[in-house]
Amino acid sequence: MRQRRARPAAEPARIPAAIWALGFVSLLMDVSSEMIHSLLPVFLVTGLGASALAVGLIEGAAEATALVVKVFSGVLSDAWGRRKPLAVLGYGLGALSKPLFALASGSGLVLAARLIDRVGKGIRGAPRDALVADLAPAAVRGAAFGLRQSLDTVGAFAGPLLAMGLMLAWANDFRAVFWVAVIPGLLSVALLAVGVREPARQAGRSAVNPIHRDQLRRLPGAYWWVVGIGAVFTLARFSEAFLILRAGEGGLPVALTPLVLVAMNVVYALAAYPFGRLADRLSHRGLLALGLAVLIGADAALAWSDDWAWVAAGVALWGLHLGITQGLLATMVAGNVPADLRGTGYGFFNLVSGIAMLVASALAGLLWDAFGAPLTFVAGASFCVLALAAVALAPAPSRQTGD
Repeated sequence: MRQRRARPAAEPARIPAAIWALGFVSLLMDVSSEMIHSLLPVFLVTGLGASALAVGLIEGAAEATALVVKVFSGVLSDAWGRRKPLAVLGYGLGALSKPLFALASGSGLVLAARLIDRVGKGIRGAPRDALVADLAPAAVRGAAFGLRQSLDTVGAFAGPLLAMGLMLAWANDFRAVFWVAVIPGLLSVALLAVGVREPARQAGRSAVNPIHRDQLRRLPGAYWWVVGIGAVFTLARFSEAFLILRAGEGGLPVALTPLVLVAMNVVYALAAYPFGRLADRLSHRGLLALGLAVLIGADAALAWSDDWAWVAAGVALWGLHLGITQGLLATMVAGNVPADLRGTGYGFFNLVSGIAMLVASALAGLLWDAFGAPLTFVAGASFCVLALAAVALAPAPSRQTGD
């Protein structure tokens, strides 16, 4: 009697090569951006005479602009059925904004450069995230978002390291460093243009208006739950510019201020992919609660003292919370919207988060100027407690695939 041959086990789903390419596109652009952003708060305050409130308003307006623009780019990518052209346009604007920082003689041009840069980020953000969701098999979607976020974050600490080395070599010449930042930005655009192929549009798919009432009704209550939680998260987490200013209060030399973002992003990069994989297996509610608990610890350390050891602990915990939550929230959006409305879903998610970011950064600047750094971080921890209560008490969405 012949024995039946065992059927080979199905191969586990793999992360497509295009997602790796998108990760390296993000890495290069983050090298470019973070070379500038790691020095920008100090450049504004010491070089251009801006106040902490001005730093908060510039950062809040810039980030809010990026998040609001994502609504329109996400909707357009769904209506058009194309993601990559919008991503190329967005990365291109980011690259072209970099020379303006080197040319700035006042905070007005810095604001203009930040807005152009963030408009580019807004244009590329939702289409790129939707493209990741389109390319990744559902079984590894959390891992795919974690991988892209991890590579992105490698750039976010490589950029400050490069900036620090150049500042030490060039006697704190901010503008020379800003000029060098143009190069990786242009490389990022070139890699996206030639290295990523978008999935073919479904045959017979007709163009629709994603923000028509009938289409918006297809966004389920579970999706809006994720939007609300994301907004409260953003209120609890203001701009990282204030981490740099806190380190400066502890006596960190100007040339070494990029170390703040280096430390934060090393932890972020190491955490993003493992926690992305966990998001494919574990409770999303539990991971959200863990991320908030870690952020409360970060705020407590930063409020307690400006001693370098406490600041370092707070910065590391801040990076860990980002690694736990950012890819997770992106995965939750993808899992709770129809596939043909992913761009719109990311767009509205980021619109609400953008409003929260503007409020959070402006409030942080006001509290810093009026009462100092400790109360600023205490306020952040208070918003974390509210977010933790929302995660614990609100009904969690059911896990779906979004396909």
